[in-house]
Amino acid sequence: MNVKDKAKQVSLMKAYDYLDKDFDTNLPKLLKAIKKLDPSGHAISRQINIVEKGIQDKDNNWNQFLHILWNDIDDNQRRMLFKGAIVNGSVIGTPIAEKYQEKYHCNVPWAILMDPTSACNLKCIGCWAAEYGHALNLTYEELDSIITQGEKMGTYVYILSGGEPLVRHKDVMKLCRNHPECAFLSFTNATFITDELADEIKEVGNFVPAISVEGFEEATDARRGKGTYQAVIAAMKRLKARKLMFGISCCYTSANTDVIGSDAFIDEMIKEGALFAWFFTYMPVGCINVPALIAKPEQRKHMYEFVRHIRQTRPLFALDFWNDGDYVGGCIAGGRAYLHINANGDVEPCAFIHYSDSNVKEKTLLEAYQSPLFMAYRRHQPFNKNMLRPCPVLDNPGELTRIVKESGAHSTDLLSPEPAKAFCDRCVDEAKLWADVADAIWADDPKKRGILLKGKMATKNPDYASQYANQFHPIADKTKGDAEKLHSTKTK
Repeated sequence: MNVKDKAKQVSLMKAYDYLDKDFDTNLPKLLKAIKKLDPSGHAISRQINIVEKGIQDKDNNWNQFLHILWNDIDDNQRRMLFKGAIVNGSVIGTPIAEKYQEKYHCNVPWAILMDPTSACNLKCIGCWAAEYGHALNLTYEELDSIITQGEKMGTYVYILSGGEPLVRHKDVMKLCRNHPECAFLSFTNATFITDELADEIKEVGNFVPAISVEGFEEATDARRGKGTYQAVIAAMKRLKARKLMFGISCCYTSANTDVIGSDAFIDEMIKEGALFAWFFTYMPVGCINVPALIAKPEQRKHMYEFVRHIRQTRPLFALDFWNDGDYVGGCIAGGRAYLHINANGDVEPCAFIHYSDSNVKEKTLLEAYQSPLFMAYRRHQPFNKNMLRPCPVLDNPGELTRIVKESGAHSTDLLSPEPAKAFCDRCVDEAKLWADVADAIWADDPKKRGILLKGKMATKNPDYASQYANQFHPIADKTKGDAEKLHSTKTK
């Protein structure tokens, strides 16, 4: 972080500390201060505009959310996460990332998802992690190097998955301590969150768990094993007792959508202390895949509507990895906003796309961002004009097949490597059914809204380019021509 950025950080944190004196009076002032330090109008400023409207109404659920965040969350954790995710991750990090994108004509992600280990103490039905056992681990030094490189290019947000990342909780806490400028989130089954670890989470400050849960006890234990739900609730109580922020991670399937997508379930999670909910849909990845668990189109539509219902009525920050494509301009993978590094070091476009042509043990992050696979992602995004059909597998089978073929990427599945076509073919029927539903929803949305998380990437779609680039502040990208030229040069 250079002197100018450090000064900007100091100014923002002083404004934050000023908020401590009188939250209700000074919150509007803090929001204005942040926007002044973000003159280019990046995503953070647009989000602030929404917050400003919400706090004008005391009964508004977003007003309630902010007061819970301020009154019921540990001061140090809230401050550390604000600095790492908001100040560094967005206000300071986004312009740095855009400069790298302009210079190297490649994507630079807002967040990096990485797996410290493939090991997990559970064997959830349909989860590919159960295939690998304890076979794969990134060393502490490798994890530390990823973060160090990422910070240099403006990436300050790190998400941990696995396996169960808290199998390596000592190394995870060490990473948090050694990178205090960053914010860390971990998807976790919560079974390792003991009183001792909860105390340590409070001490480091810049770590927040996203606890995996499949619904109430019956649905959770059916997929994750008997006793898992009660272990989850016990962990939530430990975190809440220490005023620690946490959220839930929910995978909706054909078997549990009616539970996950219910007011009763969300209200119960809010009562237990959850402040955010991250929704995913099931992907048939790996040799133990269960295509029957893919959510039906009517179930996915229900979740699309339900998440928007939550945002209007509940003090909970809700995100849908698939159905929020209209807010983020389609697929965010391939480094456009995030990427995945597995426990073997393979740099993959997405947690659900197990193909790679780069490994952190052999390449720098920047070299991986410029690899044929990631450049192919950059060229071909968006994969559909309908942003509710963002995925190159689940929504547009064949797109991943084409990208893997032209980039020469290989399967990273440890036990059952398979051609991309075989993976995509498992989604063809549901993709066709979802297309009819998604197209009907999209046709009813005249604004075709979208918020790009990280500027403007190269695109094959002129309609997409004009629609989103005109609406939001893009980086000065040379788009498709330079991307194709670079790809051609690197593959000769």
